[in-house]
Amino acid sequence: MSVKVVAPLVLGLLVLGLWEEAVRALAVPPYILPGPILIARTLVADWSTLAPSLWVTLSITLAALGAAVVVGGVLAVLFSLSRWVELSLFPYAVVLQVTPVVAIAPLIIVWANDVDLSLLICAWLVAFFPILSNTILGLRSVDRNLLSLFELYGAGRWRTLVYLRLPAALPYFLGGLRISGGLALIGAVVAEFVAGTGGNASGLAWRILEAGYQLKVPRMFAALALISATGIAIFLVLTLLSHLLLRRWHESALDGQE
Repeated sequence: MSVKVVAPLVLGLLVLGLWEEAVRALAVPPYILPGPILIARTLVADWSTLAPSLWVTLSITLAALGAAVVVGGVLAVLFSLSRWVELSLFPYAVVLQVTPVVAIAPLIIVWANDVDLSLLICAWLVAFFPILSNTILGLRSVDRNLLSLFELYGAGRWRTLVYLRLPAALPYFLGGLRISGGLALIGAVVAEFVAGTGGNASGLAWRILEAGYQLKVPRMFAALALISATGIAIFLVLTLLSHLLLRRWHESALDGQE
């Protein structure tokens, strides 16, 4: 194992060990702060309840991330091709980004008249801007000398876009994708909190609320641990994807580069 893997694992185990010892030494009641061992036991015991909720939250997150990739990527290409389109639409993208989703989620839930669709929209609103802004930056960060070379050989706008601008923007797009993966999960969880829907088809946010109503604090922490683990898994998968796509040609993914 490399230092990149061992160092955070050792630190994480140390923190968990100190947490468990502190809870036992101070005799903290489980309804105030459960220890990691009790949380792990609760996670196993309540897995039949938490697993379907995990899938609901994950499905909304992945759908929102996919929509963010499509909309953000298409808009970024349109903005790079037309300055007027960018000047007309980009301010509204900024408005959507800076508006707290928790403030507009109730309106979206009412207007959409469908819980799943409203959750998807809320998560998408949080996730699409990093992809849009990073991809635009990448499309505009092309080497001017290469642009001049393409012009010299008579390459049109579309050929320049496909063979030069898009490959140059790929590292920026992937960087925005890693950011948006976590934001999509955050948006899905926040929207679930606002929606407050229960039942079997409920996400992890509702399980946290439900456990709080029932004073089942260990289950709250177990659901929170699943959310955190899901966010870490999404980030690792997207990081691996980025490495696989860039490792043969881009400096950021070459061995020995940090």
